[in-house]
Amino acid sequence: MGGANQTAVTEYVLLGLHGHPNIETALFVLCLGIYSVTVLGNALLIGLNMLDPRLQSPMYFFLSNLSLIDICGTSSFEPLMLVNFLEAQRTISFPGCALQMYLTLALGSTECLLLAVMAYDRYVAICQPLRYPELMSGQTCMLMAVLSWGTGFANSLLQSIVTWSLPFCGHNVINHFFCEILAVLKLACGDLSLNALLLMVATAVLSLAPFLLICLSYIFILAAIVRVPSSVGRRKAFSTCSAHLTVVVIFYGTVAFMYLKPKAKDPDLDKIIALFYGAVTPSLNPIIYSLRNAEVKAAARALLGGNRLSRKVQPAKSHLVTSFSRSEFWAKCSSVADCQLLMQVASVTEVEGSEGQARFPFVLLGASVPLPSPLHPHSPGTHSTFGSNARRREPLTSPHYHSIKSKFFI
Repeated sequence: MGGANQTAVTEYVLLGLHGHPNIETALFVLCLGIYSVTVLGNALLIGLNMLDPRLQSPMYFFLSNLSLIDICGTSSFEPLMLVNFLEAQRTISFPGCALQMYLTLALGSTECLLLAVMAYDRYVAICQPLRYPELMSGQTCMLMAVLSWGTGFANSLLQSIVTWSLPFCGHNVINHFFCEILAVLKLACGDLSLNALLLMVATAVLSLAPFLLICLSYIFILAAIVRVPSSVGRRKAFSTCSAHLTVVVIFYGTVAFMYLKPKAKDPDLDKIIALFYGAVTPSLNPIIYSLRNAEVKAAARALLGGNRLSRKVQPAKSHLVTSFSRSEFWAKCSSVADCQLLMQVASVTEVEGSEGQARFPFVLLGASVPLPSPLHPHSPGTHSTFGSNARRREPLTSPHYHSIKSKFFI
C-alpha cells in the first residue's frame, strides 16, 4: 500500500509564501534582480579569468570554479521559483523535484570543499611562497577541483537515493520555495533514522571539517603575516586573502544563522531566510572579488573599456628587465639568500620560448611575486634548501636592492 501511494505521487506542490501575493510580487522583483547580478557577475569573472593571462593562476582557477557553482546553484531553483511567484498553481514534476534537490545539495557541498581548497591555496602562497609553483601546480589544482566536485556530487547522490527510497504515503505539498532535502524529508512517513545519520555525517565531513581546515589555514597565515617586518608587506600579504576570507565569513555566517538560530514562530520567516541564503550569497562573490582585487578590477576595466586584455605584462620604461634560462638562473642564483632577495624585488612576467628552451623574464618592480618554473622539483636544492628557508625573509634594504640589481639586471 505504501509503495502504491509512493508511485502515485507524480508532481509536488511548492507552497512558497502562499497567501501573501503582495510579498511574493516584491520578492519576484528583488530575486530577479539578484539572480541577474549573480549570473552576469559570475559569468564576467569566469570570462576575465579565461581571457586575461594575468588572472590565469591557481587562485583565479578556483575562483572560476566557485563562480560556476554559484551560477549552477542559483539556476537550479531560481527560474522556476520566479515563475511560481506569479502563478496560482505552483507545481513541479517528480523528476524535476528530484533533480532540483540533487543539484542544490551537490553544489552546496562542493562549495564548502572548494572554499577549504582556496584557503589552502592562500596558505601556500603566503606561508610557503617559494614552493608555491611546486605545491600548486596545474595538475594538483585540477586534481583538487575534481575531488571537490566529485565528493559533493557523490554525497548528494547517496542522500538522494536514501531519501527517495522512503515511503511518502501520497503527501506532495512541500512547504518551501524549492525542493530542499529537509523540506522533502518532512513528507516521508517511514523511519528517518538512517537519513538523519547520513545527514549528520555528511554535515560533519563536508561542512564542519572544511570550516576547521579554513580556520587552521588562517591561523598559520596570520602568524606568517605578523612576522613580516614592514607594515606595507603585511598589508600586501593580507590583501591576497582578504576577499576569500570575506566570502568564507558570509557563507558560513549565513549557514550558522539559518540553522543555529531559534526556530521562528512564523514558518514563513524561516523560508525567507533560507531564500536569501540561497539567492543573495552567490551574488556577493563577484562583488567582493571585484572590489578587493586590483588585478580583477584592472582586467574588468580593460574589458568594459573596449581595450584588448593584456597578452603579457608590459613593464614601464623605467623598469629594468632581464631574462634567463633555468640553468642560467641557478648559475646566477648561487645562494638561497640571492634567490630570496630576487623574489622581494623582482616580478616574473611570463615564460617565453618552447619547452626545454624556456626563458623567464624578470621585471625589477620591488614586488614580491612567487617564482614559477625555476623552482621545479628537479632544480637543485628546491626541497632541502628552499623549503627550510622560505619563511626567513629579511627586510629589504637599499644594499640588498642594489646587490640584486647588479647581480641579475646589469
